[in-house]
Amino acid sequence: MILDLAPLVCGVLLAATGAAKLFGRRTAQVAANTVLVRVLGNGHRAAFALRAVGAAELAAAAGLLAVPGTVLPGAATALLGAGFTGYLGYAKATAPQSSCGCSARDEGPIGARAFLRAGAVLAAGVAAAFAGTAWWSRLARDPGWSVLVLAAAAAALLALSRDLDRVWMPLRRLRVRVFGTPLPSGPGGRVPLEASVELLERSLAWQASSPIVRSGLLDSWDEGGWRVLRYAGVHAAAGGARPVNVLFALDDRATTDANPSPAVRVSVVDDRTQEVVPVDLLALSGLHRPLRMV
Repeated sequence: MILDLAPLVCGVLLAATGAAKLFGRRTAQVAANTVLVRVLGNGHRAAFALRAVGAAELAAAAGLLAVPGTVLPGAATALLGAGFTGYLGYAKATAPQSSCGCSARDEGPIGARAFLRAGAVLAAGVAAAFAGTAWWSRLARDPGWSVLVLAAAAAALLALSRDLDRVWMPLRRLRVRVFGTPLPSGPGGRVPLEASVELLERSLAWQASSPIVRSGLLDSWDEGGWRVLRYAGVHAAAGGARPVNVLFALDDRATTDANPSPAVRVSVVDDRTQEVVPVDLLALSGLHRPLRMV
């Protein structure tokens, strides 16, 4: 049953991710934060390559859904999965903080879930190659068990997706609004990390930097009384879009009660050269109040 239903599960997955890459409006932004920019030389080529991968995914999905009883679609899917795994391994080794570009929506760094998704595509392709019955025939023959298998597969794929992270973040913000910002609880009276993120997202610095920020929080550390929060971003320069790191530093003891508008320092650092990028964030965002850049 799993072999027979694998083409349906993997076909829907590849159709969704392939369409997002090929037709998505944010494909160029996502591509600029992947290792493809370094390999191909600029953001335009990286975006073209990402869209080409999307087209290949759609072709494989069409084969899996239309002719599931043949070997070729399954073999092509397994080859895609192997290629994804190799690409992720190279990206993780050479640019560990780059985005995988897996769905043309996810801009976070490459993690275990990206490898597990690629492995799932590889395994599903192998399973599809050995399917003996078309998925629609299996659904008609064993509807109850088939629905259970499909539900389990859908739950597993959702667990491997960052899309659920977008659901949890608003819930975290709602909790802070209802119950207030947590009191300092870390060493030396430092506030919890989520309280610092909440303060940052209310600040002028965050508003001014939002045009170039392209990810959620990637990393944080405390140093000399400052809490530094790192995000990935894309800066559109004369030579084309290039990936950057956007660093925010604010008082590691600041709370909404004690200091609802703390000073926030902002640095934009080129991801490739690690040099500070001069950016007029106020002009970029249309704001006109003083903002401290470091």
